[in-house]
Amino acid sequence: MAKTQDFNTAMKDIMGAFPVDNTAMKDIMGAFPVDNAAFEDAFKNTASLNEKLSGVALTAAEKSAEISSKWAQDTITKLNGFSKAKADPADYAKAMTDFASASAEVAAENMAAFAEIAKKVQTETVELMMAAGKDVTEGANAAVKKATNDATAAAKKATAAK
Repeated sequence: MAKTQDFNTAMKDIMGAFPVDNTAMKDIMGAFPVDNAAFEDAFKNTASLNEKLSGVALTAAEKSAEISSKWAQDTITKLNGFSKAKADPADYAKAMTDFASASAEVAAENMAAFAEIAKKVQTETVELMMAAGKDVTEGANAAVKKATNDATAAAKKATAAK
């Protein structure tokens, strides 16, 4: 694994570059250590969420492709019967009417199936985003609480040193 940069040292070097007396500021900044584990956790959580969202999208795409393929096959089969030579011109009109009627019925069924897929994708996506939001909120609350406690301790230490 690659060695990670120590941001605490970098921040101290940056603060040390200012010509003013910033001892108190260095103490306060020292209370905010960069936690690489938090960045790694955030990356892992994001990757996990993306994997789940991709799974939802790919499942929907697969089901949509199945519906489209079946729809196309059914249409081709019906066209095969429609394209046969007829003895009476009125038979062509009847075949065309039958084909149009059957096609409209199948279209309604398939559109309903597509709508169900879309509804499922929407529901699963909302559930995933709500769970992710809850995790982020809990993590942020814990980080803010820790930072507040650390900053308070550093400020007391800086005040006591003067």
